[in-house]
Amino acid sequence: MSEIKSEKILVKDIFSNLWFRIPEYQRPYVWGYEEIHDLLDDLTFAMQSKPESEYFLGSFVFQAKAANPKAGQEFDENDLLDGQQRMTTLLMLLAVIRDLSEDEEAREDCQRCIYQKASKFKKIPERTRLVFSIREKVEDFLDKFIKPYGGTNLVDALESFGKSATDISARNLAFAVLEIRKFFEKQNVDPEELLGFLLNNVLLIFVATEDLEDAFRLFTILNNRGVPLRNSDILKSVNLGALELESDKRKYAEFWERAEGELGDDFDRFLNYIRTILVKDKARLNLLQEFEDKIYQPKEKNKSTGELKQPLLKKGKETFLMLERYLDHYGKLFSGSNYDFTNSFKFDNLIQVMLTGLQSTDWIPPLLRYHDKFGGDQIYRFLVALDNKASADWICQYSPTDRIEAMNNITRIIDQAVTLDELFESDCFDMDSDSFKRVIQEDIYGRRFVRYVLLKLDFVYTNHAHKMNFSTLSIEHILPQNPSEESQWVKDFTPEQREKMTHKLGNLVLITRRKNSAQGRRDYQDKKVRYFEKNIDTCPNSLRVLNHYSTTPVKVTKCTK
Repeated sequence: MSEIKSEKILVKDIFSNLWFRIPEYQRPYVWGYEEIHDLLDDLTFAMQSKPESEYFLGSFVFQAKAANPKAGQEFDENDLLDGQQRMTTLLMLLAVIRDLSEDEEAREDCQRCIYQKASKFKKIPERTRLVFSIREKVEDFLDKFIKPYGGTNLVDALESFGKSATDISARNLAFAVLEIRKFFEKQNVDPEELLGFLLNNVLLIFVATEDLEDAFRLFTILNNRGVPLRNSDILKSVNLGALELESDKRKYAEFWERAEGELGDDFDRFLNYIRTILVKDKARLNLLQEFEDKIYQPKEKNKSTGELKQPLLKKGKETFLMLERYLDHYGKLFSGSNYDFTNSFKFDNLIQVMLTGLQSTDWIPPLLRYHDKFGGDQIYRFLVALDNKASADWICQYSPTDRIEAMNNITRIIDQAVTLDELFESDCFDMDSDSFKRVIQEDIYGRRFVRYVLLKLDFVYTNHAHKMNFSTLSIEHILPQNPSEESQWVKDFTPEQREKMTHKLGNLVLITRRKNSAQGRRDYQDKKVRYFEKNIDTCPNSLRVLNHYSTTPVKVTKCTK
């Protein structure tokens, strides 16, 4: 490991001796009312209760980067790994104190903490204490509201900026300034008094190293109050670090952030799909370790040669290009706009049935790989086969490991197949038909797969010139579970028949609202008119079943898929 430095440091020394860059891989500024209020409340309480004592505000971790003009870095700066939220909020706080204060010396001291004015005679460059890499809108915000005197007094402009900003960091920073101003107004805090306490009594502990890998290890160990980096954030930094050109670093950092914005919480899942496509094995480590140990630098040996396996992908541009390609596939396949595949919405409707009804998304990697290799050629045929295999294995109670392996095997066959005939004629889609039929003809109400099976029946009977409706869905018995003794149900069915039929597939339909137990016990003709017909207008299979009978259905036939 490289040299690691760790010391306690006062806020006045942080904001006079250190310069920070929020690197490309860092997540946005996300602090809101609660976090800002807690920080200010802690500071003012400490100032008022123990004005002469030191107050510990936490720790921050950074990678120290010496000036390197050849790489486009003119001055020493520090990539802030842990502490962005806290440090950025302190910068906003100093700007607000500057603009609320009537003391000229206090105003000047705050300004020196925030911003260094250029001097051609002293050869001092213009410099802001924090620089936000790749976030131009944040830099615009700093230029307009933080660097100039009086910038945080522009309340109306701040509100307008916050409401209109598309960049999440810029939006949250604008609202942060407004929250800090409100705190001073409501709590009647003296800005000069808080400034003196903040600069001279508040301290943090910093941990610094020049080695990025060591810095990440330290971050993982020490992170406490901040917004934690995810494995995907570190994976991003590893690949950005493997790029040589600054233009490429900016380009792919922006691509990554765009992808995160589009996919939201599904972004890490998307990266796991890419891992699965490459490794074709069940994930057993965290995302970062999976990429490091199985993709970039495999630690397993080839059984035939005894040598370490070859890397599956290179860090840097090759990784970004693959992610770009598969993100395009993902956006296309799950857009709901694939009418061209079948001249109908069959493909999109089946995708929605699978996303809504299936227990897992292990089927998505082979679908992405198919589209990557064969495009849209017979892709609906492939999706049907994939759905049948994934759902049948689940319904037949194969173990999760076996189901994952079956999906990975399909991906392997796709890799190996030269033609589509080779793929479709392989045994990778084979199902245990006998077990499936046996399970589906048993009592199935309460089983996890019931909603999927009913959705699939809706899919079979729907008109695919339109998209299927997936509003609130509930499962309803036609023959009630507990009919009243005076009902027609009890007259038409013996106790033995009710016991045999009640929880079978043929007695179950989907409705588009929450179940109503009182309505559900009505006699058939009354229930059909007053309950079912209002709640099954978008469920084709339910309509088919109920329109088939005008009176109490006295027989429940066997149902197969």
